Amino acid sequence: MTTKKPIVMVVDDDSGVRNAMRALLKSVGLESALYASAQEFLAAYQPAQPGVLVLDIRMPGMSGLELQQQLSLRGAVIPVIFMTGHGDIPMAVEAMQHGAFDFLQKPFRDQELLDRINAALKQDAENRAAVERLADVKARAESLTPREREVMALVVDGRANKVIAIDLGLSERTVEIHRANVMEKMGARSVAHLVKMHLTLTDEE
Repeated sequence: MTTKKPIVMVVDDDSGVRNAMRALLKSVGLESALYASAQEFLAAYQPAQPGVLVLDIRMPGMSGLELQQQLSLRGAVIPVIFMTGHGDIPMAVEAMQHGAFDFLQKPFRDQELLDRINAALKQDAENRAAVERLADVKARAESLTPREREVMALVVDGRANKVIAIDLGLSERTVEIHRANVMEKMGARSVAHLVKMHLTLTDEE
């Protein structure tokens, strides 16, 4: 699987700000995509594209806060950094309450912005890795037969093969076979690893 290169997506109605951001990001080897409005960004947004969204909180038409709300409705995981003016602190606080990664008050230093962007890119990579791991565990669990699921639930509950055999009315040898199939299909290195994957699945329910 090819991993996409992260992109810093900048949404600001001021072309001077957009161009300055592009030059700054390019100077440190970060790829950027620039948008003049929230609507323009939404039309182009690809949820599978890793990165960070740097967003002006006040814009004509759809505001930065409204864009954040639209992304939340779509289940987007991309971190959002808001750029705010002096009088926009209450709006920035509201944005943080709705899950924004951070906000910067204009004017800010270039390094301050880059530090926030790098931290957000790290979080985005971690979020996407967690989503991928969960999808993999779910797919593995769905490959189990109903009987293997029963055996897995009892194994992670700490029960020995002999006890599982009695509980399910099976021979101990049959339980051993089912248990081996569960470990192989789930890709579990140990019972502790299997327990961790099982907890991941139950946390999602």
